[in-house]
Amino acid sequence: MNDSSYQDVLLSILESEIYLKDKKAQERRLKFAGFPVIKKIEDFDFNFQKSITKKQINRLLEMDWIDRMYNLILLGPPGLGKTHISISLGYRAIEMGYKVSFVTMDSLMHTLKTQEISRKSKGKMNRILSSSLVIIDELGYLPITREEANLFFQLISSLHEQASIIITSNKGLEDWTELLGDPALTTAVLDRITHRCELFNMSGKSYRLEHRESLF
Repeated sequence: MNDSSYQDVLLSILESEIYLKDKKAQERRLKFAGFPVIKKIEDFDFNFQKSITKKQINRLLEMDWIDRMYNLILLGPPGLGKTHISISLGYRAIEMGYKVSFVTMDSLMHTLKTQEISRKSKGKMNRILSSSLVIIDELGYLPITREEANLFFQLISSLHEQASIIITSNKGLEDWTELLGDPALTTAVLDRITHRCELFNMSGKSYRLEHRESLF
């Protein structure tokens, strides 16, 4: 074997080791994220949901907004693809090396309230706070108490200027005061989230209802 062939073999081995290392790191980030399911943007039906365009999504898939700590808010009734889009963006972020955390609002409230007494909740909270992108799904689907609203504000304050946030909600921003129960607190939350933010108001029919599967 000449020197050139030997170097080619070494380069091939090195490239394989780097690939395997990167693959394992991505698998760890994916497990860390806690997605309930894997959703990819290739499977999103832009013909059915026209409130957000493929051009807008492709721009978001570049992921530079995470480095600039921009936030995204996806608003609209159930079944419009808000969760699909948020998970797809989170998955893409993981592919590009970012740490991502996904949590529903209900699960987040449980974590915030029990982090001082539960090792599991404390660990989950640490993962959220160490993420570059935090996805909070289903804000507004269940009522929250004043204590929970205060805890939510504290989390948003901690993440502000430290990470990007994606929030999906069935409530318009004008309804968040009623949801959080305090005008001043709501203003403070929105001030932090919308400081650098893209807002998408989604509308239309529920994809799940229109494509429901029947036994008959």
